[in-house]
Amino acid sequence: MTDQADNTTRMGRRALLQTTGAAVVMGLAGTASDARAAAQKGDPMSSAERNEAPLGARLQGVQHFGLTVQNMERAYQFYTEVLGGSEVFRHGDFQGDGVQNTLLADQEIEANARGVNPRTIGVPDLRSGAQRLDVRFIQFDNMVLELLQYREADQPMGSAKSFAEPVEHMSPAFPRMMHICFYVRDDVDFNKFIADLEAESARRGMTQVRANRTVRVMTEADRKAAPRDTNTNKVTAEPSNGWELIYCKGPEGEQLEFVKALDPVKKRFADALAKRQQSIVR
Repeated sequence: MTDQADNTTRMGRRALLQTTGAAVVMGLAGTASDARAAAQKGDPMSSAERNEAPLGARLQGVQHFGLTVQNMERAYQFYTEVLGGSEVFRHGDFQGDGVQNTLLADQEIEANARGVNPRTIGVPDLRSGAQRLDVRFIQFDNMVLELLQYREADQPMGSAKSFAEPVEHMSPAFPRMMHICFYVRDDVDFNKFIADLEAESARRGMTQVRANRTVRVMTEADRKAAPRDTNTNKVTAEPSNGWELIYCKGPEGEQLEFVKALDPVKKRFADALAKRQQSIVR
């Protein structure tokens, strides 16, 4: 295969996944955007009044989620080339007293209270520059994802080596565990989507990307052999009826979720959002 043909094939695969797999919200996000725009347009509150308002009235919403990764390039490839996000910008080589204090003061206080070196509990030394921090922001249609990597100063940006070891116990049952949820288009074949996601990730060597099934599986061979229609959990019980979900691990072992919110649960979200917007606007 020529380089040009290979590039065309890669572009075709990327276009396919972007079409079927990008986390584009046509229902809930559209409703959120419309409601927010209407609220701001008719909002008579002055800056002085805003600063005395309840805390919720001072927010515009969630700006981004952050994910600390071990391998920056691998994570970046997954969220852009596989899931179709677009880079906003990247910045890096963060070091110094200000960034150390801003990001890590609570952890240094904890280390001092324990009487241990902060490095022994995974706190990098950005203050001296022994370690550095790099970030990349990735835009999806209704959410921004920030990838962060703490690395040794002698490691290049985008390194596959992080300063601290990754957390091994990634069960969603652990307190403080979080997950990123992507909203799948209503007309997408959900079972095919997850099969394509696993296949494309495996093609790139991201073997950690694998989804759960709705039937009991005790081995990886069982999971792979499960029928495709066991990929998706379709909830029919009130008040979640219309909710469809798949739990999946990402390339860094992070917990991901992919969902559809069809009526009537879609209407419940939309109604709750409209009610919230009305309560915030004075």
